[in-house]
Amino acid sequence: MAHLLIIDDEGDIRHLYAAELEDEGHCVETAGSRDEALALLRGQSFDIVILDIQLDQESGLELLQQIAHERENLPVILCTAYSCYKDDFSSWLADAYIVKSSDLNELKNEVRRILAQKRD
Repeated sequence: MAHLLIIDDEGDIRHLYAAELEDEGHCVETAGSRDEALALLRGQSFDIVILDIQLDQESGLELLQQIAHERENLPVILCTAYSCYKDDFSSWLADAYIVKSSDLNELKNEVRRILAQKRD
């Protein structure tokens, strides 16, 4: 069982991802903003962060840079509705890049892949 942090400004998305990943056996925390996410990251240990690029008026890519600086070994999966950010160099700090879909199999597969890599 992994401890996951989902950071997304859309409550429905947070709830859906949390429910699906909890069904996979993971412990899931959620945050709807950069400040909420940083408070959780500074107070708890996580195995993977699932991060939206567009966080209301905040940049998920800037948060990604901050996470990489403060917790350099913490894997981050970028999950966004926009494929165009894949070419942004700052997105390359992430361990995976997924375009949002109603089918969460790709997200679940990336979580499994990253966890398997951490075990090796």
